[in-house]
Formats: sequence, C-alpha cells, structure tokens
Amino acid sequence: MSESKRPFPIDELLRAVELEVVTARRSEPRDGVKVSLSAGRVVSSAAERYEYLFTCKKWHRSLDTAAVLVRPSTSRGSWMPAEAARLPDGTVRLVTAESLGTVPLNVQLREDDSTGFTRAIERLESAADDDALHLETAGWVVGRGEPRSGIDDNPSRWVANWPALKLNSRQRIAVQRSLASEVLFLWGPPGTGKTDVVGHVVEGNFRQGRTVLFLAPTKVAVDQALERICDLLNNEAGFSDGLIQRAGDIEVGTLRARYGSSIDPEQVIDRVTVELDEAIAQSTEAWTRAQTQLRLYDDAGSLLERLHNARSAKKDAELERIRAGQDYRKADADAQKFQEKLIRVTPPRGMFADRKEGRIAALRRDLADAEGQRQRAAQQRQAAEDAIAQSAGEIDKAEHELAAVTSILENIEPHPTLVDRAEGLRKQLDELNQQRAKIRQAVRGRCRIMGTTIAKAIQSRRLLDRIDVVVIDEAGMVDLPSAWLAAALARERVVIAGDFRQLPAVTKADSDRKASDDDRAHARMWSSRDPFRASGLVTESGTVRDDPRLVALDTQYRMREPICDLVNAVAYPDAPLRTGRNNTSRIPANPLVETPMILIDTSRQRIPNRQNQSNTVHEAVIHELIRGLQYEGVLPGRKWQESEVAHGSRPTDRLAVITPYRKQVKALQSSVKYRFGTDYDALVDTIHRFQGSQRPIVIFDTAAGAGSDPGYFYTGSGLSSQTCRLLNVALSRAQDHLIVVADVDHLRQHLPAHSEARVMIEHLENHAQVLSADQLVPIREAAQLSELSEEELRRPAFFPADEVEKAVEWDIARAVTSVELYCPFLDPVPVNKWSKRLGERAGAGVRVVVYTRSVEEQRDPPAAERHRARIEQLRSAGCAVDFRERMHEKVLIIDREILWHGSLNLLANSGPTDLMMRFTDPGACERVGTVIERARKDRAARNFTAPSNSDFGQQTLRTPVTSGGAGPDEREVVPGTVVNGRLYLAVGYDEKDEAKRLLRARWDRTNKLWYVDSERVTREQARRWLPQS
Repeated sequence: MSESKRPFPIDELLRAVELEVVTARRSEPRDGVKVSLSAGRVVSSAAERYEYLFTCKKWHRSLDTAAVLVRPSTSRGSWMPAEAARLPDGTVRLVTAESLGTVPLNVQLREDDSTGFTRAIERLESAADDDALHLETAGWVVGRGEPRSGIDDNPSRWVANWPALKLNSRQRIAVQRSLASEVLFLWGPPGTGKTDVVGHVVEGNFRQGRTVLFLAPTKVAVDQALERICDLLNNEAGFSDGLIQRAGDIEVGTLRARYGSSIDPEQVIDRVTVELDEAIAQSTEAWTRAQTQLRLYDDAGSLLERLHNARSAKKDAELERIRAGQDYRKADADAQKFQEKLIRVTPPRGMFADRKEGRIAALRRDLADAEGQRQRAAQQRQAAEDAIAQSAGEIDKAEHELAAVTSILENIEPHPTLVDRAEGLRKQLDELNQQRAKIRQAVRGRCRIMGTTIAKAIQSRRLLDRIDVVVIDEAGMVDLPSAWLAAALARERVVIAGDFRQLPAVTKADSDRKASDDDRAHARMWSSRDPFRASGLVTESGTVRDDPRLVALDTQYRMREPICDLVNAVAYPDAPLRTGRNNTSRIPANPLVETPMILIDTSRQRIPNRQNQSNTVHEAVIHELIRGLQYEGVLPGRKWQESEVAHGSRPTDRLAVITPYRKQVKALQSSVKYRFGTDYDALVDTIHRFQGSQRPIVIFDTAAGAGSDPGYFYTGSGLSSQTCRLLNVALSRAQDHLIVVADVDHLRQHLPAHSEARVMIEHLENHAQVLSADQLVPIREAAQLSELSEEELRRPAFFPADEVEKAVEWDIARAVTSVELYCPFLDPVPVNKWSKRLGERAGAGVRVVVYTRSVEEQRDPPAAERHRARIEQLRSAGCAVDFRERMHEKVLIIDREILWHGSLNLLANSGPTDLMMRFTDPGACERVGTVIERARKDRAARNFTAPSNSDFGQQTLRTPVTSGGAGPDEREVVPGTVVNGRLYLAVGYDEKDEAKRLLRARWDRTNKLWYVDSERVTREQARRWLPQS
C-alpha cells in the first residue's frame, strides 16, 4: 500500500519511531559499554559496503552478539550502524554501509540501543498489508473506534472458585469487565493485586475458549505473571503438553523450576517425542554404521589402486635400471678406449706437431664425454634402484593394509546390498525428522496461552496461528508505537494493565536537544505517551477521567499504612490508596529500625563534590545501617553461609537499597562488596531495576547533596513527570520499613516549588522518625584511633575540624605504600610543617605524591614565585609533585585504601572548617582519583606568569548596578554573589577577625563588604556567613 494511503495513525507512529532511531544514534548513552578500535585499514569497498580491519586491545563480550554502532573516536557526530566480528587473532572485522574514510585509524563501538525501534519501523511500514495485524483493535489504544464495554454477571462459569476468591470489589469488577468487553484498561497502583487480577483475566478468557497472548515489557514481568497464571491452570487437561507456553528465555528461577518442563516449548517437544527421538537415534546409528562399512569398501578399492600403481612403478623402475646399466657399460668401454689411445700417442714434435696436438685434444674431449655419460648412467641406475626399493615398500604396506581390510569385509554384507540398506536408512531418517517437525507444529498448535515480551511479539511474524486476546501488563512502561503494534495482534479483545504513575517508557526523542520543537512535540505525542494517556483516559496533567473502559484498583496490600500515606502524598493525591494489610512488621524486632518510616538527614555532614550523582556521606550512612542490621540479627553476619540462614532471611530477602543514579549504585556496590562480602551486591540498584520487586526494608538513597544541584532526576514536577513516577516506584517497594537518606537542606534549596520530591521531604519531616547522619556514623577524636580495633577502624567516621590534623598525622605516620595529597594551594607555614612529616614517610620508602595547581595558574608573578618555592621545598623533602589544572578538590588518600574527604586543605592556611570524613574503602579511593583525573575545567586557566599587556593586581569591580541588562560581572554586589572571582560574605564587625583567620577574608572598600577568593573557598566552607536562601 502506498504511503499516502496508510491508515491513521501509522504515518504518525512511523515518524515517531524514526525520530527515536535518529536520537539514539546521535546521543551518548549514560551507561553502556564502549570499545575502542585502532590501527584501522580498509579491506574492501563497494557500493554501500565497506569492510575494515582494526586492532582491539580490550574487547567486551556483550558485543559478540549485539548489533553495534560506530563512529570515529574524534567525532561527536551521529553513530552509524555496523556489523562487528572479533577474529581469532584478536582483530575486529567491521562492515558498514557508509565510509569511515580512507584511513580510519581510530573508532569507537557501542551497542545499538535503537534495534527495537528499527524493527518496529519494518513492522509499521507493512502494517496495512499484514494479515496478522488488526487495525481496529490497535485503534482502541489511541482512542479510535467505539469498543463494546460490558460486565459478565456470571463469572463463575469462567473463573474457578469465584465466590471464595479473596478479591475485593474493584478487583472483581475488573475481572467481570474483562470477560464482557472488547477493551479494558486496568489501573493497578503498587501493591493493589494487579498480578492476581491479570491472572484471573487470562484464566477467564481461556475458559471462554479464546487464545490469549500475554505481553509485558521485560522478561521478569512476563515470568512473574506467567507463574501466577500457571498456578491457576496447572490442573487443566493438556497443561504438561504445552497448553501454556513461554516464547523466549525464562528469566525467573522459580518459574523455570516449577513449570519449565510444561511451558518451555523445547522441553515439551523433547518430552512428548521421546519414542520418536529413540527411533531417530537408532536409525541414525544404523545409517552411520552403514556409512562406515561403505567407507571400508571404498578403502579397499583405494588400496587395490595403490597396489596396482606401486607394482607398475616397480616394473618401470626395473626396466629403467636395465637401460641405465647398459648405458653405463657402453660409456665405460668408450672411456677405456679413449684412454688407451691417449696413452699410445707420442708427444707432438717436428713439422706436424700442431696436427698431432689437435688429435690429442679431440681424444681428451671424447674421453670427457664418455666419462660424463658413464656418471649420468650410474646416477640413473641408482635412482632406479631407489625407486624399486620404494615401490617394494609401498607394495608391502598396501598388501598388509588390504589384507586387514579384506578380513573385515569378509564379515560384511556385499557392497550392493549395503548401498541399498544405507539408502533405505536415509529415507527412513528423513521421514522420522519430518514427523518430528510436524510434532513441533502440533505442540505449537496446542498452545492456548503464550507469554513473551512485547519486543519479541513485535519482531516475530507469527507467534500463534490465531490470537483472540492480547493482555499487555506493565503498560505504563510501553512506548505508544509498541503498544499499538501489540494490540493489533488481537482479533477480539485487548486488556491493558499497569500504572501510568510508575516507570515510563524509555524514549529519548521527546527530550532531544538537537531536534526541532516540532519533532520533540511529535515524539511526546506519538512515542513517549503510554496507552492510558493515548486512549484519552488520562489528562495531560495526569488526572484520570471517569470512563467505563477503565477500572482503578484502590486498595493496596503491600505497604504499612504510614508508607502508603507517603506514596499517596507523592503520587496519588487525587486518588489515594487504601491500606488492606495490618500495621505490623515481619522482620525481627530491633531498636535500629522500629518505626515504619525513617528520614536520615545528612545536611550538617555534607561534603561538597563536583559529582551530583554520587555522595560519599550517604555511602557511609548506608554502610552503617547495614552493619547495624547485621548486629541486630535482621541481616545475617558478614561470613554467613547459605545453609545457616532460614528461608526468607537472606540479605536480599529483607533489604533493598535503591538510588536514582548509576554512579551511586556502582559506588555502593563496590564498597558494600568490600565491607560485607560479594553476596550483598544484589542489595543495591537503580529504581528501574527494582520495578516489580518488594522488600520488608527499603533504603532510598536520594544521592543528592554533594554537587552544586541535585541532578536531572529531581528536575521534574507534576504527576506525569519522570521525577514523580520514579519516586513512586522507589518508595512503594517498601513493605514494612522505609528509610530515606537525604540532604534535606540541599533538596529544599534546589527543588522546584511544586516538586513531588519536596512533598516527600516535607511529609517525612512531619510523619517519620528523623535522624541526623552523625547518629549513625560516629564522630571521633584523633586520640581514639590508636585504641580502635581493625574492624572499628574500617568504619566510616566524622572528625571535627580541630581533630583533623592529629588524626591525619596518625594515618600518615602509619602509611605503608603511598600517600596521595590533593591540595590546590600551598602556603609556607603548613608546607614547612607537613613537608617534614611527608619527607619522613618518603624516606621510609612510601611513595608520596602532592597534586596541586601549576605555577602558571597563580594570580600574579609574585604568587607564582611563592608557589614555585613551595613546590621545590616539597620535592627537596622527597615528595613527588604533579599538577592538576584548575583543581578544587581537597583529598587525602593513604595506601589506596583510606580516604579523607571534605575541606582538608592540608598544605594551605585555610584548614578544615567543618566535619571531615575518614573512609576506608579502596573502591572509593579509586573513584575519587578517577573523578579528579577526568574533571574538566570550567573555563580556560589564566596564565598570569606569561607575557601580557595587562597590569597585575589592577582588576577592580565594576560599579554595582541593580537594573537589568547587566553584563556577566555587572551584578548587584550583595552577600552570596560572586563577582570577578570574589565571593561576598555577610560578616559582622565582631566576627571579622575570625573570618580573616579561617577563610583569609578581605575587605572591599568600594562595596563595604568582606569577600573571599571563590577559587579557594567553597560556599560550604563559607556557609556561616552566607544568606540562608
């Protein structure tokens, strides 16, 4: 069908999917593997096919079977599709449809995350002519048509034990509507029993005689629902023979263990075809044996031919020996004759001497020729004798082998009979395999309920011969083109279940900064909307319309009531959930976690960092929480054994740690593994990974606080925002206890006014037990370090500013392998003091490295000379000095294991101004080093030591202005502003000396304010003299 005649909304969906592909290929994924290839060379090139060969130092196995994208390493443009194959010698063969250039030296590969959309494009392009797709049912997803709505008054006919089922009224209505309507939208917020309802929906439709295709966006979601469906129907006739089938790999272990042999098509086929497989095996064995025997006849024929050839070769060699002997004797006789003539010839004299000399020369030539012929004849005779010997050996060997084969053939059928039997066995095998293929079709034909992912359903041309009902679970996570294609598979009925206020579909085009406003709007309309919104049941603001197509479940059974109240405040203020469970906890009673909700505020322990997606203080708090839960017996101890822990008491049975950012997940996973063992890795993951899960205790780490802002996760507001939907998932995973770790002041300062994250914080402050981080992470004194056990020393701890130097000195004195000190500024007094201590450790063989700013970055030539002198002083003491451009971090790392983090400016006059944290974790040390190494400068570094026409020290503030239109530095100078590198403070007269001592504050006579160098002093350090807002 031509493009102009495509039914609505195929063209709209096609454009949306194409935009997703374009965005995916020009964007940088936040997570994902990249592989660098180098030393590329062109192997071949033709129309739309370019083949290259690259060297690869570090390949990643995940790319072995994945579709990949490629682009030059120096490019920041779009990625292009490619085929990659790693060769045995470690090189990588790359094939592209577009040229990478004549000399593609270096490129990068990554997995193509647009493959699902490219396959959707193929399906949409042929949708109008595809007899497997039904455009009427697909239209129901986007609000087209007038699907029938009804209610089944007698569901007992279709749902077993209907009157006694533990279903509430809303759940029963949902099942009844699904059995009498053409389309049903089931809104199932967390814990409302949606999976149970979906199970009965599938059960009832099956008993109505319909074939059901159950779909969900993830393998885990498919398996969890399919296990519930199997529980309901495992007693049905034919269940073990493939009544319910799972297309694709089974991900959930319990489903595989309980029902894998009945729902895995391959296992079903293997079981019901045992006899046929035995017959195939027997026939294959007989055919193989016949082929082996036929090869013996072939071997005998080959040996006879070898024997004949060897005998012929021997006869020819014997004839050659006789001929060569004859030639030898004749040449020998001629040589003797010429020799005798030469002997009889007298020496040439007299008148005819020249003539006699000529006769002598001729005789000598004849003698030489005769001797040459004799030598050649001798060689030919020897060669003939060697050939005779070789042929004789070959004859003996062939006769021996032939005798062995002949003795075997005496006990085998004649060759013609054996040929006939092998041909008969081959035909028999073909027939048996055809029967087995028909059995595969028969097993497929027995399927009445199939479960698979939406992606597989879209990519497969025909999963079942007939699909009456399509059930889409977790539909809030499904993009609109996929939902439309999935619904189109149904002939009669579509059921869409999910929660449009939980995880949204993963799409990118709606927020693609490189796209036009029109393209982004189109993507929002036709790609990122879920079926609930596309069908008109949910407004753009996220509220629900009253409609007979929609049934909303309103009673949850997962969370204790206080947790449910929080979730209602955040995500369901217009449709609050009721609680249908008791308010008791299933974990052992303990003093650490007694209340349903705990808010741990880290505001007063904040340690600034460039990264807004990780937080070291929160790491420490979570480690102490886990440690405390181990101590109280809620979690098993560090060296627990599987056999020693009761069912349901494993760490991952009771606890989940959820955080929005992958960087914080990686940080927590590595440090938790270091502290508590590898089995705790599964405790920590992102919000997306915990969708569909629940735990008695959930720790939600907001991660925000270290950076300048909370990060992209917290930018949204409104019930339809990603922020609200993801918060909903994170909070609603908790069954009995929810612990939120948050820098409350930081969030309150930066969150949008109507942010659901702000609602969460305010609700927790009013209804939860509120703790400060220092109530979990101890505050220590330096003198305590020598008295602590190794186990206690490994715990994170805070140190007050006046205890930091002594504690650091204690750690440095015990350094064994390395001391790495990051200090942007160097001042004489602290360098004099610490160079001696650091030099002592360097003299003891410890590698001491000081990282600081370069001389070129100092503000004027005198400052540059002072900085150079301090560097030489450190080097003279035995310290290595390296430079980091425009660095701000103040960090101390000892033995790549102990991390001091905070305002530790150890080699400058401005020392710690607040709590410092001591953290024992190799992973954290490595991460901090990597972050500093990779940190990008925020603007070009000034080089005041280079020749310049400007005068040093002559920079003055612009005249303060308060009206609009000011330039970047023409702002009103008030406390809290930064103008020309000066951070202005609100310092009272009685505090000026303290500000000068702690922060090296200076007086600005023009503006009548104290200020500090914003490059040297952070806002956190100066917080005492900054406005609160």
